[in-house]
Amino acid sequence: MPKYKIIMQYPDGTNEEQDEVFDTEEGAQEYANYLVSCSQEGAEILNLSNPGDYPLEDYENPNFEIIEIED
Repeated sequence: MPKYKIIMQYPDGTNEEQDEVFDTEEGAQEYANYLVSCSQEGAEILNLSNPGDYPLEDYENPNFEIIEIED
């Protein structure tokens, strides 16, 4: 049975493969969306603490790719 992993793709060009392995593509999709929402929340917190250094208009959501791996 195939398993699934997530590769986060950040606006600065870096990619980060997540350690978690998922049994379903839907599970991986749900977790990837959670990671994107964490990134958004972090940007909002930084903006609230210092809007001059962390303007929200400079924030870009990370993308992600779900890959199939062999078990």
